[in-house]
Amino acid sequence: MSWVSFTAIFFVAWWLVLFAILPFGVKTQDEDDNVTLGTVPSAPRGPHMLRAVLWTTLVTVVIMGAFYGVTRGLELGFDDIPRVIPEFR
Repeated sequence: MSWVSFTAIFFVAWWLVLFAILPFGVKTQDEDDNVTLGTVPSAPRGPHMLRAVLWTTLVTVVIMGAFYGVTRGLELGFDDIPRVIPEFR
């Protein structure tokens, strides 16, 4: 695998992990008992994008490290995955 394909896979994995991590740690204004006038009580309390980006990057680096270890270290690929769907000929 070249560095270009590894970077592309990292980019796609980063976005997937970002949207998986975004809901964690979010408190609503109603939970915080500090509702701003003119907003709905279920609105988020405050931005937490920096924390989400840092956690996303950390989790993606761990996932990609495991992926690299499996593909390079153990030399496993898609052909080594057992067939779940039978081949129809």
